[in-house]
Amino acid sequence: MTAIILFDSLLGYMLDKLKALKKEIEKAADKAKDISGLEQLEIEYLGRKGKLTALLKDLSSLSKDVRPKAGAMANQIKQESLKLFELKKGELGGAVFESLADKEREDVTEPGIRPPQGHLHIMTQAIREITEIFNKIGFVRARYPEVDWDWYAFESLNMPPDHPARDEWETFFMDAPTSKKGKMVLTPHTSNAQVRELERGEFPVRMINIAKCYRRQSDITHVPMFHQFEGLYVDKDVSISHLRGTLDYFAKAFFGPDRAIRLRPHHFRFTEPSFEIDISCGVCGGTGVAADKTKCRVCKQGWLELGGAGMVHPNVLKAGKVDPKKYSGFAFGWGLERTYMMKEGMKIDDIRILYKNDMRFLKQF
Repeated sequence: MTAIILFDSLLGYMLDKLKALKKEIEKAADKAKDISGLEQLEIEYLGRKGKLTALLKDLSSLSKDVRPKAGAMANQIKQESLKLFELKKGELGGAVFESLADKEREDVTEPGIRPPQGHLHIMTQAIREITEIFNKIGFVRARYPEVDWDWYAFESLNMPPDHPARDEWETFFMDAPTSKKGKMVLTPHTSNAQVRELERGEFPVRMINIAKCYRRQSDITHVPMFHQFEGLYVDKDVSISHLRGTLDYFAKAFFGPDRAIRLRPHHFRFTEPSFEIDISCGVCGGTGVAADKTKCRVCKQGWLELGGAGMVHPNVLKAGKVDPKKYSGFAFGWGLERTYMMKEGMKIDDIRILYKNDMRFLKQF
């Protein structure tokens, strides 16, 4: 009889404390004025270090017969309290939105402020335009690494180890392990694509590769990081006439019908014969004299060098596992930024402005 009385007494004591805690939670939640305050109450009562948790620690002092009933009631109180807090949050949140609706009511019939609208960078526009021009005559754009092996950037292009372009003052060499193909470099030109494309062994080759290049140069016509587009056409019986016709077509399509190009004999290791390609200056109109009667600071004499071109050297064809007695071809590589400077109506006299992120300039395009 004494054990039964003790059992009822302990259970009743614990249940009374749980009921009292539940009423305390209900009163506190009812008085909460905002959601942040309600969240603090939830932590205070139901958190890991809250009052309900502290009360549950007393269960360990109860007998095994009392503990399950008290634990079940504690769990019920916790679930009911969580629902109470959620309902209260909904009420407070609704009140907040109603208040905002009254305070921040807007006239939806009033014209809004148009958000700023971005557009493609001028160089991205140029890349897409050049790609489209060459696509029309069958050249397909290819993509090759902008960090490549010395073999593809120099040696396969018939450039010996002592060539000036392979000096560290001209080219960015990577601090990386070497391989059978030499050191790794930041590509100084897009010509590294030539042998990679020939190695595919699919003919005819009509490739246009547009990519970033890196050189240790910076002035009004040079930047350390710039773009080039590399054209390569390899097939049977390709001649200089094909080269000249392709360049004339591009010059008229890109620069305008009134612009002229010229080919000057030159020497490149990877083409033979080789030419420098010049375009009549778009800043001074090919006169060499600026609007203020001074010498044009871009071209100096009416012409601006765009890049090199020529017939693919037999050694380059061999490096790409192509028989030079069976196939011939031409290649050209131009700086994209410098090419765009000469576009009709541009009149850009400093290439560096393209990458200064000056919104006054960029918004014009």
